[in-house]
Amino acid sequence: MTDSAEKTTSPDIRVLVVDDQILIRAGVAALLRAAPGMTVVAEAADGEEAVALAAAHRPDVVLMDIRMPGLSGIAATERILREAADPPPRVLVLTTFDLDEYVYAALRAGAAGFLLKDAGPQRLLAAVTAVAGGDTLFAPSVTRRLIEAFTRQPPGPAGPTTDGPGALEGLTGRETEVLRLTGRGLSNGEIAGELVISEATVKTHLNRAMAKLGLCSRAQAVVVAYESGLVTPGSAAG
Repeated sequence: MTDSAEKTTSPDIRVLVVDDQILIRAGVAALLRAAPGMTVVAEAADGEEAVALAAAHRPDVVLMDIRMPGLSGIAATERILREAADPPPRVLVLTTFDLDEYVYAALRAGAAGFLLKDAGPQRLLAAVTAVAGGDTLFAPSVTRRLIEAFTRQPPGPAGPTTDGPGALEGLTGRETEVLRLTGRGLSNGEIAGELVISEATVKTHLNRAMAKLGLCSRAQAVVVAYESGLVTPGSAAG
């Protein structure tokens, strides 16, 4: 009876595991299947299969390898998020290197976080739980280093595109200010304190700004704040 009630109030996190290396994919899937509150809905060996399985199973979280033959994890992330029914899945990128142009491209494409492949089992489970709950899993220091390293490069094929300050013309003054502070790495609570408004109001302004700009993650909002010139390298919060 208790188990049934818990199942009703706390449904399992549905996960799609994507990796072209079968041993890694099988190991991650086995770990998730053994964890309480997790269900592996499918496993994909490449980007094309990931797109198809995401549409078929509508997972809560996609654990996405970046470097795969054929359709890359970046391109697959963009397609999954663009084609997904609401609410879209949260994409957690698995990578070997934390400072990597591929990670930056995944961030631009809308990934909710990234995790190094040498992370331990508990870190993996915590990361899946965090992104499923709506958190963005980018360490602020790593996010800023990634953005400052790659923001001056020409936009890649994936992710939002901006065209300087003009890209933000549709935003209200308050939405622009909230986006700027988000780009500097402040949390909603910190932004609320700086602007003397409630966290709920911060969230509303940020959500409206993201909707106007066609963004699906806070990480994308940070990228746009840099690429539009709203935030400049070196000006982020410490």
